[in-house]
Amino acid sequence: MQKRVRVWNRTHRRRHGQDARGIWKMAVFVYRAMASGSPSSGTIAADTPRQARDLLRERGLVVTDLSDYRAGGKARVRRRRASRYQTTLFVRELATLLGVGVPLLEALGTLGEQYRGRMAGTIMLLRDRVAGGSSLAGAMREQADVFDDLAVSITAVGEDAGTLETSLERLAEFRERSQQFRGRIANALIYPAIVMTMAVVASLFLMTFVVPRILEPLIEQGQALPWPTRVVKGASDFVLAWWWGLGIAVLACVGALVAMFRSEGGRRWWDGVILRLPMLGDLVRKQAIVRIAVVLGTLLKSGIVFVRALQITQATTKNVVLKEALVRCERAVGAGGDIGDALRDTGAFPATVIQVFSIGQQSGRMEEMLDRLAAAYDQQVNSAAQRLTAVLEPVLIVMLALVVLFLVMATVLPILEAGNAIQ
Repeated sequence: MQKRVRVWNRTHRRRHGQDARGIWKMAVFVYRAMASGSPSSGTIAADTPRQARDLLRERGLVVTDLSDYRAGGKARVRRRRASRYQTTLFVRELATLLGVGVPLLEALGTLGEQYRGRMAGTIMLLRDRVAGGSSLAGAMREQADVFDDLAVSITAVGEDAGTLETSLERLAEFRERSQQFRGRIANALIYPAIVMTMAVVASLFLMTFVVPRILEPLIEQGQALPWPTRVVKGASDFVLAWWWGLGIAVLACVGALVAMFRSEGGRRWWDGVILRLPMLGDLVRKQAIVRIAVVLGTLLKSGIVFVRALQITQATTKNVVLKEALVRCERAVGAGGDIGDALRDTGAFPATVIQVFSIGQQSGRMEEMLDRLAAAYDQQVNSAAQRLTAVLEPVLIVMLALVVLFLVMATVLPILEAGNAIQ
């Protein structure tokens, strides 16, 4: 019986435009109509085409044409998810328009005409929801794939306090700052990854195509091969004979890694290993702390209480080990404990971070302390990323040179020995 009820609920939500969480998923429709004898056109958000026609009739319009905004030749482009850059730019421009005195509905209408693609449809949905009496935060909550919990919470606080433009400015500053240090570790590892990839590709090419053709005449003559040549020839023969097995092994490893990352235990183990690595672990931990400090500071400045700010920060923390530490900290603080002691008990944060939180709680200047912590650690992350790149580049170049030298020796030595034998 319960299973039948769950199936009916899913079917009912799908038919009425709701997703699995019960959040309304509206559509945007483009209409053409007649108003007092003159043509009119525009867009409207509704759950169904029939509801869109009813809403337009209530406005005194006679609908002549109605179509889905996402339909047409560019439907595939329009359905793409709005980029983080577009969302950040929208928040910044909305804060600017509100700051100069433009009403919210007019500001949303202006921005809706400025953007294209998925973001334009998102802004139209926001405008129609707000025009229908919903709050901006409530309208954002319905667009969960574009606006996260952080954006919704900061917007809600700004609307309640009457300082929406200020809250949106803080949200835009956070998103801009987040985009600056997002992927800093990945950027530092791009060059080493390219070098390693090229080394593997070049080695496979030499062992499978170049070396066998060069050594074939020497082997037919019965000449003894030096040990570097025997090693390379053995590896070459193995790759040529068992390439399908190597391919299956690579696919199996990739599948195992994907399964591990999708499981909670696997992610926890992997994140713990990353944090324990020399140099890289310290860099990952500090970058995560910068993000935590920025998120917490932004939320506290917006008037959100510390426990709720911790809950939102947990959702923005990618490292499972640090996220679980924040969960334990939230429970301890909710039970009446000190923030510094709660962080110390987790064992996941450096002593400097614990001291900053303790002093911030005692002095009542937590936001200022978090800004200083983020600035200091951000500078350390920059320096650490540069040091990591400076160390990895020469090491990888030397390794690549050794591999190439060994392959060259394995190829040239038997040729030289054959020439000496002929002389």
